[in-house]
Amino acid sequence: MAKESDASAPATRREPVIRLRDAELRFGPRVLWHDLDLDVAPGEFLAVLGPNGTGKTSLLKVLLGQNALSAGTAEVGGREVHKGNPAIGYIPQQRGIDPHTPMRGRDLVRMGIDGHRWGMSLLSRGRKKKVEDLLASVGATDYADAPAGTVSGGELQRLRVAQSLANDPTVLLCDEPLLSLDLHHQQVVAALLHEQRVERDAAVVFVTHEINPILPYVDRVLYIVGGHFLIGTPAEVMTTESLSRLYGAPVEVVRVGGRLVVVGGEEECVDHHNLPDDSFDLDGTVVNR
Repeated sequence: MAKESDASAPATRREPVIRLRDAELRFGPRVLWHDLDLDVAPGEFLAVLGPNGTGKTSLLKVLLGQNALSAGTAEVGGREVHKGNPAIGYIPQQRGIDPHTPMRGRDLVRMGIDGHRWGMSLLSRGRKKKVEDLLASVGATDYADAPAGTVSGGELQRLRVAQSLANDPTVLLCDEPLLSLDLHHQQVVAALLHEQRVERDAAVVFVTHEINPILPYVDRVLYIVGGHFLIGTPAEVMTTESLSRLYGAPVEVVRVGGRLVVVGGEEECVDHHNLPDDSFDLDGTVVNR
């Protein structure tokens, strides 16, 4: 049974900008998840957690119109999902850029407006101002003219956030945006996304293994494991009882130094490495018992 809790946003919330009903995604005989009902309201911050290979990124690809559901329906902004939806801003997984590329930081942001034609067209005065405003909004003005491949990981993610906001999206889809960043830059990027969602009333769907940097901002958690899932507030989902039921194995959720740590049982560990008798911080840190 896949439905572990009520997947809908509370009834007091406004009309959702994301809606999935009876959604199923499978690849061949393998079912990633099924019977998924999910509403995400404007301005809501939803964290999507779970081991590797459970369909977290695939969920984003469904919303982007890149993966078709095997069953059920998915809507963004009241319309059936489709490719190239301007209502969606997308931050892909962190990938390095060739340091020898001539593309500057501002060119990367501009691609959010002009697609991949950054070297082929001239921006109007209004669009130039838009790029400058976006750079300023994420604190990237000082290195906007630096080659994009030479800036730090944290600086590059600021540029990616600015790029994702280019079309004033109502939905921000974030695929592991904190990956490979140190703790300081994780906190900076998380706070930046929170600030943008508040200012723009944009819904944020945030795929991550690292809930701790975003925990102050998260409204609800979608936790996927082996075709099953839980949806609820962090206080409802991130508990020993809830995750033990979800994993079908003894799991303990504890706080260590103010951080949430998920501790696997003797028979099965909760992370994808399947290493017994260790505890795993959700940012990947292993804490031996």
